[in-house]
Amino acid sequence: MHIGVPRERHVDEHRVGLTPAGVELLTAAGHVCSVESDAGRGAGFSSVDYERAGGRIVYSPEEAHGRADLVFRVGPVTEDEAAWLQPGAIIAGFLHLAARGRAVVEALLAKRITAIAYETIQHDGALPVLTPLSQVAGRMVPQVAARLLQNDHGGKGILLGGVPGVPPAEVVIIGGGTLGAAAAHSFLGIGATVYLLDRDLSRLQHIDEACAGGRRPIMMVSHPFNIRKAVRFADVLVGAVLVPGTRTPIVVTREMVASMKPRSVILDIAIDQGGCVETSRPTTHRDPTFVEEGMIHYCVPNMTSVVARTATHAFNNAMWPFMWEVARAGLNDALASMPALKQGIATHGGHVVNAALAAHLGVHEVTL
Repeated sequence: MHIGVPRERHVDEHRVGLTPAGVELLTAAGHVCSVESDAGRGAGFSSVDYERAGGRIVYSPEEAHGRADLVFRVGPVTEDEAAWLQPGAIIAGFLHLAARGRAVVEALLAKRITAIAYETIQHDGALPVLTPLSQVAGRMVPQVAARLLQNDHGGKGILLGGVPGVPPAEVVIIGGGTLGAAAAHSFLGIGATVYLLDRDLSRLQHIDEACAGGRRPIMMVSHPFNIRKAVRFADVLVGAVLVPGTRTPIVVTREMVASMKPRSVILDIAIDQGGCVETSRPTTHRDPTFVEEGMIHYCVPNMTSVVARTATHAFNNAMWPFMWEVARAGLNDALASMPALKQGIATHGGHVVNAALAAHLGVHEVTL
């Protein structure tokens, strides 16, 4: 199989779709790997590292995409990149197609591309490839929030953990999945007061049991009236809502945002799937924040790209068993032996095969 590893072109995207170790394993098994020059530079992997691993360096994105039967990438594919793919190719990454718009999906369908969205690979309700990046993002959230609360970043001048005689910041996290739980744990470690809301009571109970013997977040079911109440007193609001395969629902309205204390901080980490706060819009690491309704908003879709080496190793570890099987056995046999992988297929053979994506786009789903 001919495998392509392009350089990511989204603003401040430093991660790479495949490490040199992955290239070495694939080339040792007889596959050809074309790696675009400087594809791994942001993650600390040089072109020489890839050559030593057996990869062939190519010097244009058209080559990295156009020669490949299977393309490994990180972030969403653009219309241009979809056009470079050869008909019937496979592309794998965190594609977030529901947030990309119909044009990208139609470009994939026109060329009968099999799109494997890592974020929807699912096994027993878990998201094994998305999980490590959610853990990374969750652990990053407190350090970003702490900086934005500082006066020199426009914040209200609050120390997250407080000091004796001065109370800590009040942090509200909406969504108790992997990211929300990791963020809650990290905020608690700093000393903040943490409120965690989720619609799944059993999930809250599980988090509570996992905190046995340590500090616990204050947990609430995320009914709209509870969200409205908690948002009002939050110094930091974290949106960590996820519905795999489709756009994230808006759970925090503009009216709720306007009710918050002035210069509070909103981190909408769900922005890669459209965002869960009505006032959110995508930002970049170069210009990460904006002020709306008097609140500081941080809405960077590729948040973990600035810890590119950690993030690349983390998701490569998780995606490897699935993608190795695709390369080794072919797509059909891989799908037969790994049911979790089937959940990750968004488009195939000119059809949308993911139910959530089909419903979002208003098109007919074809069963894979």
